[in-house]
Amino acid sequence: MCFNVADIITNFPIQRYDNIMTDKMEAGAKGEQLAADYLVGKGYTILFRNYRYGKSEIDLVAQRDDWLVFVEVKARTSLEYGQPEDFVDWKKSERMLKAAENFIFATDWQGNVRFDIISVRLTDPPEIIQLEDAVH
Repeated sequence: MCFNVADIITNFPIQRYDNIMTDKMEAGAKGEQLAADYLVGKGYTILFRNYRYGKSEIDLVAQRDDWLVFVEVKARTSLEYGQPEDFVDWKKSERMLKAAENFIFATDWQGNVRFDIISVRLTDPPEIIQLEDAVH
């Protein structure tokens, strides 16, 4: 029996994911929005969301007075695998520092700098915890 590969590929049911937001992505986006709203409520201005430099990304870049704060947001729907903030490892911290360094040089920032983690537990109501100066 001989198969025509073009026919198989054409008729093969392919699930496309490029337009589908996964549950994990949805939780992350909701967590970032809740974190941004939380910071604005505390008097911060959100300068950037999802600031990218190379392969590095910072979820939120915020400013309050002479403080520039780089924020990693971790959101979870369940604590089954641990606290959200426990998922910021040394590799993520290193990438965050690299992107922040680029941002600081690109904007010629001369003020104070801090690296925070905001932990969002997507419960009803959501629980938000800001861990200041949590990344070194």
